Amino acid sequence: MDITLDKQDDQLHAILTVNLTEADYATAVESKLKEYSKKAQIKGFRPGKVPVTLVRKMYGKGILVDEINELLGKSVDGYIKENKLRILGEPMPVASDIDFDNQKDYAFQFELGLLPEFELPADQAITVDRHKVTLDENTKSETYEQLERQFGETTEPEAAEAGDYLVGRLRKDGEEGEGRLLMLPTNKMKNEADKFMGAKPENVITFDLKTAFDGDAKAIANFTGMSREEAEAVEGNYTLTVEKVQRTAAAEFNQELFDKVFGKDIVTSKEDFDEKVTSTVMENYDRESDNLMNRQIIDKMLENVSIELPKEFFKKWLVRANEGKLTPEQIEEHYDDYAKELKWSMIRNKVVEANELKVENEEIVDRTMQKILGQFNMEMTPELEESVRGFADNFLRQENGKNYVQEYEAILAEKVLENLRGKVVVNDNEITAEDFRNQNAG
Repeated sequence: MDITLDKQDDQLHAILTVNLTEADYATAVESKLKEYSKKAQIKGFRPGKVPVTLVRKMYGKGILVDEINELLGKSVDGYIKENKLRILGEPMPVASDIDFDNQKDYAFQFELGLLPEFELPADQAITVDRHKVTLDENTKSETYEQLERQFGETTEPEAAEAGDYLVGRLRKDGEEGEGRLLMLPTNKMKNEADKFMGAKPENVITFDLKTAFDGDAKAIANFTGMSREEAEAVEGNYTLTVEKVQRTAAAEFNQELFDKVFGKDIVTSKEDFDEKVTSTVMENYDRESDNLMNRQIIDKMLENVSIELPKEFFKKWLVRANEGKLTPEQIEEHYDDYAKELKWSMIRNKVVEANELKVENEEIVDRTMQKILGQFNMEMTPELEESVRGFADNFLRQENGKNYVQEYEAILAEKVLENLRGKVVVNDNEITAEDFRNQNAG
């Protein structure tokens, strides 16, 4: 057997050629033929007594092809590992005319996409911004309004009054179709709310949507479900076909509410409740702020790390790996996105290797247990630990281990970003929660 690697001028594409002689595969083929002759059940012959010559005639070509394919797979894989080739995806066979009936020696070629070496930016060479969110009075008020509505008693009165919500179908005046289903809050309308007073189911109310919210595209998008672009383009009259009126009596701030929001006896006073609400809201904003910063880190790393990819091979490999799912035209259209994803994967792997980042099994189980507790709004107790661990173990075994791999990858991704956060300059910018929402809306 002889294996050669011919790199193209760009050093990113290569042809791997495997030359086989009869001596490379003959012994394995003969052994397989004898094995078949012992197991084959052919009419006219006792089990184990089928002549090898007959087995060769009936199955010889198939056995030859199987053995050569197996030999090729091991040889190519071994060559790549032995020579420490960093390849993209998998080797792709080059089409050729092979005559297995008459040839004894064969030459097989494989196209390789080679991944280049690259350097990560020096420590502190990249700067990112992080929003340091402060809780403003407006956001506090909105949070308590949401809690009062979510946990208050809701009724469906016959006619609407100030502060009620109208559930119905909204559409542009004069347009066909049933419109979009929404819940319109009369207390959030800046103008024209009087048109909805006394509204009953099946009433059709015509109003200027833009005027109703004083031209606030963010509010229009929020309450109608439109995209930000659609909301900004809103003009003229709209109609709301009322389906029902909803009125919510604000929930009382008592132990029953505290338990509903945070779990039984987690907080036992209004002061503790206020503190817990504030800390929970701030945790959410901190998490969102970190997510935005992490996206900045990824974008800045991609901008500052020079990686040249084997472009043509990558496109062909994407078509092959997604056969029946993606066309060459679709890959061409979205190639930049695929390239960014691959480059980030390479950067991430380099960070993992350079810093010897690892994920332990206990980390995966602990993370899954916390997610389960979070779904039921519960905190861990000694009594719960065994049963929650059982749920976690069962979840991680499902989908043939797919859930386990997903949790592993999620934790590893977090560790990579945590490592990079320590190597970039982070500028904290103070911003109110309301401004933060407005800045990142849509």
